[in-house]
Amino acid sequence: MDMKDKIDLYARIRHEYRWGVGTIRGIAQRFKVHRRLVRDACDNPLPPKRKVPLRQHTNLAPAIRLIDVLLLADRDVPYRQRHSARSIHHQIQCEFAGLRVAGSTVRGYVRKRKIELGLAAQRVDLADERREVFEWMRAVQQGAIPRAELKKELNHVLELDKLLRGTREGPLAQRKKAMTVLSHEKGIVGPLVCSFLHLSSRSVRRYWKRYQDGSTAVLFAKRVNTRRRSQDDRIRQAVFALLHSPPSTFGINRTTWKMDDMQDILRTQGHSLSRHLIRTFIEEAGYKWRKARVVLTSKDPHYQTKVDTIVKILTELKDDEAFFSIDEFGPFAVKKRGGRKRVGPEDTYTVPQWEKSKGCLIISAALELSRNQITHFYSNKKNTQEMIKMMNLLRTQYRNCKTIYLSWDAASWHISKDLFEHIEQRNNEGLAEGYPVVKTAPLPAGAQFLNVIESVFSGMARGIIHNSDYCSVEAAKSAIDRYYAERNEHFRAHPKRAGRKIWGQERVQSEFHEGNNCKDPLYYW
Repeated sequence: MDMKDKIDLYARIRHEYRWGVGTIRGIAQRFKVHRRLVRDACDNPLPPKRKVPLRQHTNLAPAIRLIDVLLLADRDVPYRQRHSARSIHHQIQCEFAGLRVAGSTVRGYVRKRKIELGLAAQRVDLADERREVFEWMRAVQQGAIPRAELKKELNHVLELDKLLRGTREGPLAQRKKAMTVLSHEKGIVGPLVCSFLHLSSRSVRRYWKRYQDGSTAVLFAKRVNTRRRSQDDRIRQAVFALLHSPPSTFGINRTTWKMDDMQDILRTQGHSLSRHLIRTFIEEAGYKWRKARVVLTSKDPHYQTKVDTIVKILTELKDDEAFFSIDEFGPFAVKKRGGRKRVGPEDTYTVPQWEKSKGCLIISAALELSRNQITHFYSNKKNTQEMIKMMNLLRTQYRNCKTIYLSWDAASWHISKDLFEHIEQRNNEGLAEGYPVVKTAPLPAGAQFLNVIESVFSGMARGIIHNSDYCSVEAAKSAIDRYYAERNEHFRAHPKRAGRKIWGQERVQSEFHEGNNCKDPLYYW
């Protein structure tokens, strides 16, 4: 049984004698120890030091005379020319061929003889000092030292009662803090405190400084991390901006990202992130890594060029210019929709697995980023004619503008030759009639997550389609029209660029940023 276990046993015996059985024989039977040990524990809070028997160097006995002769000869020799324990051990092996003695045995004897002969300064027995310090600290933690004795010993400590209570109450961190301060007040050196409490020297210095600055109130106060890295929007934007870009942009000959490659490039950008933190950002966006590296990464070789073009347009956008983010929502069936819903304790909310649709809707919409206004209509199909219709509608609605920019993804009906020919024809005719010039700013291929209007679609879906059960297509259209009308009215009354949420429904800020994931992976039909 080591000293620590024996101290614990003494404390339990003293507690049992005072509050439990109360007899020497009963305690001895309970703990399966001798009655003499029980009496000793009742008389003394700490066990006596273990007696260390003097060992006789039986293997070294034939060589002791040689060692003494060599060490005595070293008295008249300069320090650097004296025999070391290693050289003496080597000489013993040469002189006594059959003698087997360990080098540690020779070192121990040489160290002791050098002190006796005055060839080395006698060192303080650090083991005894360490043992005494540890026994005192352990006794304080267990309450084995009477409070009156501690108050007499540490009478200069102002908040001694709070510190003593802190060593036995509260979480482990608080007990370590209190014990650190008491040890400093006792005069125990830092390395021994670190060794006993299993703390770093930096933590010990920090606890002591906190106590000096603000007493126990500051020492025991919980430190709240107000800036967790997983909540840092700047780092999140950097992760998704890199994930959206194709690896070839950074000279990597791959079509999808590897976690190691992302870590290396983020490190060169000044963000040293772990795999766990990168996965945390991705999972909070609603994706798993295996899906995100495919769905959230564009394959467009000109990705960065197109993104920089859009950023430049938005940065230099004038008051007489307008920038539109355009896309279609749907087709989606008008029927009973599921999701989270507040219901009574006895009510059950069910959604039929198979139900007949009341109709189908496709919404074509455009979001003007400067004025935060939505223009929408309902389409029967997704084709070039619907985009021409949207372009004509925006030219008429924003006739007072000088230039309008149309931004959409790389769907086939968004980049058709007929559409661009129609745009060129309208621009030639519109100069004389006072219509704005139409220009396009296409998004990179496979980058729907950068389309800002997807964020507005997400808010609309969560607000009026999620958990819905419209009786007809007209009822669904009426709800959608009202939603966009209220949204437009709000931003006309409170002018603000796209980028703020309304009613808390839009999952991602509706602003263009290469680190955004505007397309909602959960509420999108």
